[in-house]
Amino acid sequence: MPGIFTYAFMQKALLTAVCISVIAPCIGLVIVLKRLSAIGDATSHTALAGIAFGLAFGLNPVLGAVVFSLLAVLSIEGLRKYFGKYAEISTTVVLSAGVGLTAVFSGFITGAGANLNSFLFGSIVAVSDFELALTVGLSVVVLAVSVLLYRDLFFISFDEEAARLGGVRVKAVNVVFMLLTAITVSVASRTVGALMISSLMVIPVACALTVAKSYRQAFVFSILFALFFTLAGLILAYYLDLKPGGTIVLMGVAVLLVMMAVKGRR
Repeated sequence: MPGIFTYAFMQKALLTAVCISVIAPCIGLVIVLKRLSAIGDATSHTALAGIAFGLAFGLNPVLGAVVFSLLAVLSIEGLRKYFGKYAEISTTVVLSAGVGLTAVFSGFITGAGANLNSFLFGSIVAVSDFELALTVGLSVVVLAVSVLLYRDLFFISFDEEAARLGGVRVKAVNVVFMLLTAITVSVASRTVGALMISSLMVIPVACALTVAKSYRQAFVFSILFALFFTLAGLILAYYLDLKPGGTIVLMGVAVLLVMMAVKGRR
């Protein structure tokens, strides 16, 4: 088994997987507790539009995903304020726009259809040196900001009004958090795929919430679960010749079902 990581492409895949596994649950925990899981889907579909744009017009697809994801989360935040108590409409509008743009831009892709498919479902073993460097750099930024804003994110996860009264700059923290979400979705699009990144953000958190007794434990456990799913899925995909992204997600679903069954019996 150790032999699989003697290959350069598997070493890059491993480093990329570790980075994504650490930052995805950091964002996912807040998303789940704020009951905004649909944001991950909306952002990932818009990131796919950025990928298609990059492939169609000769730009780096990951950078395209970053730009479009940032536009998506800023749009979601603006629409949430506009619709007020009907804020959930914002994610559906942005998701629809992302799907539409992807369909339009994909029509301009010539001879690169396979590349778009690799971003749909992930192609972690095909990560380039530039994409690896971009992933590591952005992952460090996301993790650092998440740790610095740990207390503020904790408060707004449960009660934004109480957080505001407690001195938390809720508006600013929400904007920063949305930007971190966009970055996470963008850099993970190459790893598990734009259509499945929301799963990696939510499933490890769901597993952690079944055993954690505090926010801190949920934070740590969700990262550990994500690391396990990603590494185990990567190894299984290598030996069984499966798609890495789908294998990683299915590994998480299987573990969650087992944990739910065990806890139900107890």
